Amino acid sequence: MFTGLIEEIGSIEKIISQKSGGQLVIHSKTVLEGTKLGDSIAINGVCLTVTAFTNTTFTADVMPETLKRSNLGQLQNGSPVHLERAMAANGRFGGHMVSGHIDGTGVIAAKKQEGNAIRLFISADAPLLNQIIEKGSIAIDGVSLTVISVDKERFSVGIIPHTSTQTILLDKKAGDRVNLETDIIAKYLQHFLETNKEKQEKPLTLEFLRENGF
Repeated sequence: MFTGLIEEIGSIEKIISQKSGGQLVIHSKTVLEGTKLGDSIAINGVCLTVTAFTNTTFTADVMPETLKRSNLGQLQNGSPVHLERAMAANGRFGGHMVSGHIDGTGVIAAKKQEGNAIRLFISADAPLLNQIIEKGSIAIDGVSLTVISVDKERFSVGIIPHTSTQTILLDKKAGDRVNLETDIIAKYLQHFLETNKEKQEKPLTLEFLRENGF
């Protein structure tokens, strides 16, 4: 489990391509502190397992499903990436619950200055947009953000100055692809409703949700 608070911006040192997937060798510093083989590190929001490491790098395997679902397959040597270690049991949730299991990708559509923040508009497919709600949480390339607006074609979030200095989100251009992980609670609720439609003879109410464990 992760929080969506980026610890470090690392860089791709080497990409090892294989027929069945590949490996990423990532240059880093902070996330290597206390790291052991088998630990989980989120790379642009994608939870990967550390399979080897040195004083300055760690290696992670990437399987075909991960390449299909995320933007990791578009990385090149030298590409900067967001890094976050899995949350310690005694840590604090400063962001929101992030599993590191990417639901899909979106595309940067536009940027707009609004006061001291930059509003970022991201286009996405309907199945993902259906899991996004106004003022809900979303992870974009592993960054925990609050949704400002959502419609049938895109959603928007606000990037405050602190976030802009700690991440590379505003370095991205229109047309760039980003990893999206929607709110885990929204996904479970949507699945519950879709698989129980035949049982729902009455409108959804708070009482109904309580009776079914929500």
